[in-house]
Amino acid sequence: MLITGFFGVLGLVSWALFLFAAFAFIDAAIRREDAYRAADKNTKAFWLIILGIAAVVMKLFSVLSFLPIIGLIAVIVYMVDVRPAVRQITGPRRGGGPRRRRGGGSSSDGPYGPYNG
Repeated sequence: MLITGFFGVLGLVSWALFLFAAFAFIDAAIRREDAYRAADKNTKAFWLIILGIAAVVMKLFSVLSFLPIIGLIAVIVYMVDVRPAVRQITGPRRGGGPRRRRGGGSSSDGPYGPYNG
């Protein structure tokens, strides 16, 4: 009974990791290709391949194997490093329409104030 419960918990963890990787894959797919280059990260195709492989590995292999751990590391790198950088360039995905600037700044304003170059 204890072993059955342990493997049930491992199954839930496996599904959670797969859903985490699938979310990262979908997020990478909806971002623009030029945003990856502008953020000085690898290409969109690179991240789609890495995250797709990670999702498949997390679904097919046991959590106790080392392959899902490698996939989890790749997903965490995307979510912590790449996604915020690309999202800063593209902005959050909230509905349609053009993005509105907050604060009434000029179009020549940079992240630290006006750009006078």
